[in-house]
Amino acid sequence: MPEPKDRFTGYNADLKNRAKKLRKAMTPEERHLWYDFLRTYPVKIYRQRVIERYIVDFYCSPAKLVIEIDGSQHFTVDGMAYDAIRSDLLIHRELEVIRFSNLDINRSFDSVCEAIDLKIRSRLHE
Repeated sequence: MPEPKDRFTGYNADLKNRAKKLRKAMTPEERHLWYDFLRTYPVKIYRQRVIERYIVDFYCSPAKLVIEIDGSQHFTVDGMAYDAIRSDLLIHRELEVIRFSNLDINRSFDSVCEAIDLKIRSRLHE
């Protein structure tokens, strides 16, 4: 029997191969955040994770937190509209989305890591 459409499984098999390719082709900023902070974070974080019809950059399931690293395409009118729709769906699924720009990663890496750490800690203790 198929699952009801409103039941959230968080997984879309159609995007599995695309997510795998994205993990192999991370941007320099995603790679920096992953290898220099998130990969060894004490709470499990996934990279290029499929959630419904989207692939998010990073996902911390226990904290219900999506971490996005935004390149220049996210700051166009179309990019911002797409991100708003995407974020609304994720928020509807009780996930919080936090965003950092490539510039944030390149210029304020320690501050980004601190913000992520604080957000995860606060969401785990809600």
